[in-house]
Amino acid sequence: MKKALSPLLFALLAVATAFAPAGGGYKVGDKATDFSLKNVDGKMVSLAGINDAKGYIVVFTCNACPYAKAYEDRIIALHQKYAPLGYPVVAINPNDKDVQPADSYDKMKERAQAKNYPFAYVYDETQEIAKTYGATRTPHVYLLDKERVVKYIGAIDDNSEEPDQVKEKYLENAVDALRAGKDATVTETKAVGCSIKWKKV
Repeated sequence: MKKALSPLLFALLAVATAFAPAGGGYKVGDKATDFSLKNVDGKMVSLAGINDAKGYIVVFTCNACPYAKAYEDRIIALHQKYAPLGYPVVAINPNDKDVQPADSYDKMKERAQAKNYPFAYVYDETQEIAKTYGATRTPHVYLLDKERVVKYIGAIDDNSEEPDQVKEKYLENAVDALRAGKDATVTETKAVGCSIKWKKV
């Protein structure tokens, strides 16, 4: 019986591995890595370099994705609300410019200037940070505490199309819980957005 099961188990494992995200990414409770990525102002940005931060709202996003555009003003509002309280937004563009030219570094600078981004907007040109975090969509949010422990992963809220119809503000609720020294009621949701444009092998 064991010999008969072994090939089946091996096949199931192979299938599971084939559909698993590269590296698996972070889960709630994991400690996230820091990074040093180029901001649209030409300076390098790291989480450790943000003075007086009590936590971090890391958002993988981009210029071209309709979902990213739909959430753009909400991301700006999140930074304006929470950065003064010690929880700034750091936006990361993980898309490969050769796959999506509208997400090049030069286009990032144009978008940030046009929308007057108040937060850092950095380029994950090698895509290593997106892979390490396990990001798959734009936008895809990771809320980290001061020690970079992951507290929430997923969507910003429950309505990508109609901001005035939002019923559950997942990210805001998680930040408010973190500020209160509590765990969020909802710690993980499915990120809704465009797939990250990975480099062609």
